[in-house]
Order: sequence, then C-alpha cells, then structure tokens
Amino acid sequence: MKKFPLILLFSLLSWCTGIGQDQSFLYKDHTYLDNIRSVKFFLGDVYISYPIIRLGSGQQLTLIFDDLSTNATYYTYRLIHCDKDWRPSNLSELEYLEGFSGERIDDFQYSFKTRTPFVNYQLKLPNEDITWTKSGNYLLVVFDADRGQIPAFTRRFVVVEDLVRIQPAMTRTAVVGKSRTHHEIDFLVNHEYLDIRNPRAEISATLLQNGRWDNAMQGLAPFIIKGKSLVFDYTDQIVFPAGKEFRYLDMRSLRFGSENISTIETYEDGFEVMLFRDNKRLERPTVFRNDLNGNFVIETTDQRDFDLSGDYARVLFSLYSPTVYDDHDLYVVGGFNGWQLNPENKMVYNNSVNGYVAKILLKQGYYDYAYALVPRSGSIRQLDTAEIEGDWFETNNDYSILIYYKPFGGRYDQVIGSLTFQSGN
Repeated sequence: MKKFPLILLFSLLSWCTGIGQDQSFLYKDHTYLDNIRSVKFFLGDVYISYPIIRLGSGQQLTLIFDDLSTNATYYTYRLIHCDKDWRPSNLSELEYLEGFSGERIDDFQYSFKTRTPFVNYQLKLPNEDITWTKSGNYLLVVFDADRGQIPAFTRRFVVVEDLVRIQPAMTRTAVVGKSRTHHEIDFLVNHEYLDIRNPRAEISATLLQNGRWDNAMQGLAPFIIKGKSLVFDYTDQIVFPAGKEFRYLDMRSLRFGSENISTIETYEDGFEVMLFRDNKRLERPTVFRNDLNGNFVIETTDQRDFDLSGDYARVLFSLYSPTVYDDHDLYVVGGFNGWQLNPENKMVYNNSVNGYVAKILLKQGYYDYAYALVPRSGSIRQLDTAEIEGDWFETNNDYSILIYYKPFGGRYDQVIGSLTFQSGN
C-alpha cells in the first residue's frame, strides 16, 4: 500500500467526520465541480456496462473522467458502504474494506492535440491499495485535495454475492390503458442454498431501468412464498413507462458531420456544433434501432487515442415547441449527465427559433439523449419524458434486478443476487 501524506490523512478524517452532517452532500450520482467532465464508471472494459460487480470475482470497475484544466489536481477517493436505501450503513470502514480509503488517483495524462485542454484520470477498483470484503451498495466519492477535500463527484456501485438465482419475465400490464406504453416485470427468486427464515421482512428487491437510480423501484417485498422460491408477481406495481428508442448524437468526428449535425464551427479555443432541430415524438410512430439505452461512449475517428485526443465541443440542442411550458422546466437528459437536473442541460425558450435551446459541452463520442419535463412546484422533481418522447411497449430497455437480504440481527444489507436483461429478449 502506498504511503499517504500525514497532513492529507488528518484532512481526510476531518472531512469524513463532517460528511454525515453536510446537508448538501448527496448519496447518489452527482457532479459538484463544473470542471469535471465525461465521467464513465463501468465493469471491466465493457464501456456501456453498469457498475455492478461480483464479490471476490477478480473483476474490476473502471473509472474514467476529465478535468478541464492545464495542470494535474490531487484527487483522492473514498468508498462508503450504504444500506439498501442509500444511507450510510452501520459498518465502519475496517469492517467492509481491506486497505485505506483515501489514496490518490495517480493514473493521469494530459490531453494531446486538442483545442480544449484537459487532464484525463483513470482508476481501477479494487486495486492493490484497497478492496471490499462485504456485498452491498457503495458510494465512490472523489474529492479535490488541493481545495480542502471538497467533493468533486460521486458515483454509486453495487457489490453482489451470488447466493440466489433470478428468473425474470416480461408481461403485458393488467391495466388496459398501459398495455401499449408500459413494461411490467415479474420475477422469481430461488434461494435453494440459503435459509431465509422470514422472507417478507428480510428480503427486498430493487429494479433499475437502463441503469438509472432516479426512477428505480425500491423496497419490493416477495408477494408469494413457495418453499425455496420467492415470487414477485404484482398487479400494476412493478411497471415502468417504456419510453421510446433514444435520440442520438454521433459526434465522433469534428471534421465531417453526421446525419443529425447541421454545422460545425472551429474556433481557436474549441468547436461549436449545431444540431438539426428536434421535434416532439409523442404522436409519432416509434422507429426501431439499436441504441445505447441512454448511455454514451467516448470515441473519435479524428485521432487514435480516444481518452486523450478526443476534443470537446459546445453542442447546441434545440426542440421545436410553438408554446412555452408555464409550469415545467425542460431538460436534455441521458447517461452523459447522469440524468442530473443541472443548469447546463436546462433549456430556455428562444422566440427566434420557436422552441427551446441548450448549449452543452461534450467530448467527442456517441450519445443517447432525451428531452424531459420537470414540474417547477412540489418537493420531488421527477423528470418525465412521456409528453415529449412518448412511450411504446416494443421499446428495448435494460432492466437490472437487485436482491437485498438483511437477516434478523444483521447489521447491513447484503446484495445476494443480481441480473440484468433486455426487455426485447
């Protein structure tokens, strides 16, 4: 294990003590610093996989991100074990980690042949400095040590023990009004080799659509218990709006535009890309194509090295809308911004184009995206793509099932099984 500077150790411990009292700190995927860009967190070398990893499998999670700076920053990281509801668990770091949380991310390189300078950072987990010993929900916190241990960004991941088998089934919802627009999921959990005394109290399930936590279904208890099988077969409860195949931006080249790019302007300090104007798709028939289910890939055909030579461009999105939404805000959302509702991806109405516009800084690559409305009033700002994009049962989505287990007297929520599958298969 690498030696950690003493002054940073005391600073880290102070930061860790105060994190639970900081009301602005969020136990979810969130980016706190504007200079942090293009965060990717995935399993192994599968770029569009989700950060769900088997305990003791020998696999690693890969974190890649850019800092829009000309100088390297002292970034460190910490792993926080959480319960099934993403609150800090009752475990101390000594109970769920081997090694010390707080090492520097020292794998970094400077951009090459780009108009926008940046430093690219990469981290593998677990590594020779740290590994986890318990299953469960984890929060990766990356913070800027040069600025007093302030959080830079956070990302969720899940460590799984393979103790149960999961059998999913897609079905038409029993509610006729949703049969053409929603996906209902039933599934069975077989725990043949695990003695569960009180399944309804000790077992709960979480379902994710396309790796998203903002609309996840959590806290689902078994509906029927049949010996060593737990049946999750509810009527109109495990139901997701199906959405439509995502819109896409192919910006792998800044020399030659793709079919949805209108213009590319080159300036000394960077590029500006204008997309063709989008239209609402609520009443339009669905178009089937293989998309990334909301994800994104960093790639460039202009240079060989994607991570270091992929350049940044200010991308102008526009959506035709003859009327203004008085009670809702409009956002461009997708995996590229973690489905976050931040100022940059919030759209504003422009009378000159009869629609909404937003300018977002993106690295060269291929991006899925959608337009979402968010109510201005109310305590929960849940994004809704239905009114603009529409929903269609035949849409292909990824669904992930996570099974949590906390036996009587247990001190933390184990994750004893997981499965990711596609609705079209």
